[in-house]
Amino acid sequence: MDRPGEKVMPPADVPRLRGTACGPGLLKESWRYFLPIAASVVLTVLLLVLPINYQGLGNYGYLGVFLGTLLPSATVIFPSPTLAVAWIAGKFLNPALVGLLAGLGAALGEITGYMAGFGGSALASRSRYYEKVQRMVDRYGWLVIVLFAFIPNPLFDLAGIAAGTTRMPLWKFLLACSVGKVLRFVLIAYLSRWGTSLGAGW
Repeated sequence: MDRPGEKVMPPADVPRLRGTACGPGLLKESWRYFLPIAASVVLTVLLLVLPINYQGLGNYGYLGVFLGTLLPSATVIFPSPTLAVAWIAGKFLNPALVGLLAGLGAALGEITGYMAGFGGSALASRSRYYEKVQRMVDRYGWLVIVLFAFIPNPLFDLAGIAAGTTRMPLWKFLLACSVGKVLRFVLIAYLSRWGTSLGAGW
């Protein structure tokens, strides 16, 4: 029985809780991913609704597609309106070529994340999701890179960092990344073309 005024110490084998599942850490982490997604949505909407004559670019549009996916993808965890680039270009350029150039540009841009992991960057350690992503990359390897590259999500940067950290060969990372992103952008470009054709038929 505890005596009055005596300070009760917790057992040594019971870890102190650093926060709850709904604590400030979780909220901060959620905002870290929500803000880039929100910014990407805003940039995408602006590209789609602004009265810009993209078709007037002609064949220079292909260069715009490549640069428009390369440069945003080269930034780690930053707004990236690459889907809008492929969607717009797919309306008046060859959808297959648009998808190929967009996918290759985006894949090359992801080298920055890979190199960050290869160089031992502490950037990923700030994310509570990194350990889960790294375990997936450790277990399934390049298949995770293909899947994450195909599905638009803010966690691909973490997958790229994990690939570098686990010393996945650069050629294998680029190949897997290119396959996923090319398939994604080809699909987006063709959906845009089919949507335009369907709309013109009404």
